[in-house]
Amino acid sequence: MANNKDSLLKSTSFWQHDYGHYTPNLSLAENLKADVAIIGGGFTGLNTAWQFKKDNPNARVVVLEADIIGFGSSGRNAGFSTKLFGLEPEMVVLRWGKQKMIDAHRYMNMAVAHTKSLIEQNGFQSDYSHAGMLRVSYAQKQLQRIRKTYQLYQELGIDTGLTWIDKNRIQQEFYSDRIIGGIYDTDTGTLNPCKQVRELKRLAESAMVKIYETSPVMNIEKTASAIILKTPNGQVAADKVVIATNAYTRQVPDARSLKNKQYPLWTYQVVTEPLTAAQWDSIGWKDRQSFGDNRHMLHYFRTTADGRITMGGGDAIAYKTGAKLEIPSPMNWEHCEAHLKWIYPQLKDVRIDYRWGGPVSVNADMAPEISFIEDERIIYSGGCFGHGVSLSHLNGRTIADLLNNNKTELTDFWIVNRKCIPMPGDMLSFIGGQVARKALKVGDWWEERHVRNH
Repeated sequence: MANNKDSLLKSTSFWQHDYGHYTPNLSLAENLKADVAIIGGGFTGLNTAWQFKKDNPNARVVVLEADIIGFGSSGRNAGFSTKLFGLEPEMVVLRWGKQKMIDAHRYMNMAVAHTKSLIEQNGFQSDYSHAGMLRVSYAQKQLQRIRKTYQLYQELGIDTGLTWIDKNRIQQEFYSDRIIGGIYDTDTGTLNPCKQVRELKRLAESAMVKIYETSPVMNIEKTASAIILKTPNGQVAADKVVIATNAYTRQVPDARSLKNKQYPLWTYQVVTEPLTAAQWDSIGWKDRQSFGDNRHMLHYFRTTADGRITMGGGDAIAYKTGAKLEIPSPMNWEHCEAHLKWIYPQLKDVRIDYRWGGPVSVNADMAPEISFIEDERIIYSGGCFGHGVSLSHLNGRTIADLLNNNKTELTDFWIVNRKCIPMPGDMLSFIGGQVARKALKVGDWWEERHVRNH
């Protein structure tokens, strides 16, 4: 098991560097009993812990984090709190039908509002900004696709807050000849994910949730009276367990039924040095909205509280061994930098200060999932598809309702305990991921063949 110092040194996310010094909690070093034990101290796990403890002040709630709070996906994602769900709205409609797309959009609306309210009501210092998000195009074929997406939202009656932005207007806001139009969603936000997850830790501990860091679960044993989670130096005997490890779920031992539920894909990000006032003036972007493009292998962009630009995407990589703690990709980092400077030649001399990556959880159904595993004492959550910030916050409330055996509007949402399509074996999942990745990249090349791109 890595010690705390080693754990901090191997963290490469800009958000972790930006946070500064952090003192993790001690590892579990005793045998405990709990009403609920949660594996994973990210957005889902900590939200679940706090929500359940708020409902049941006398309950014994324990969170076991294998590394440190903020090391995993919750501390290295891009920090977009959006209403995006699954892969694409057209794919959700194709797979699940129009009504379930409407229901999903309603859930994601609640998720964004829930996350914003949680931050404001509890005084989180996580650099939250509710400036909205644009989905933009570079090529005419992309623009035609995104216009159809906008028309689909209108047809389903879920276009509240959405506005079509034409080339003239968008280039008045973003001084780039590359961007030719798209959709603006006013009701989304951004945050610093590492600050956010550690504020969630603070909130959970204020409710007397016990959180142990650098405490990986080495074994799960089911008995008639309890589920026993064994760590290197202690164990927890719990009545109920939540597996909130998302893209890292394949590292959970003795959860064989989970192995075919999701597969981790890695995506990469870079962040610039702080821009000068003159550099900001040269590119517009005065309202600091986040934006993403309409490519199949999308890029995403946002600003930081200290005046940097962070962007990522452009590719997603499956690794045969599944999710690891750190997998560098110089090629993807170079792509991100080149693409940012393709959009904004004005920034050609801007330095890239940080580079990092992290896994997202995808599944065969192309939609998130909250499920009971084998019996109703174990609950699993995953398949966020890289849109997990707001989703995982509200999922914590949904899982708390399930733990309480309460039937609510949230537990009635169709992702709860649905019959998902199993993933194929590791090798087939890897090969399938590579084939899909290449097909999507070919699609982007075809649409962008008349514009210079990276």
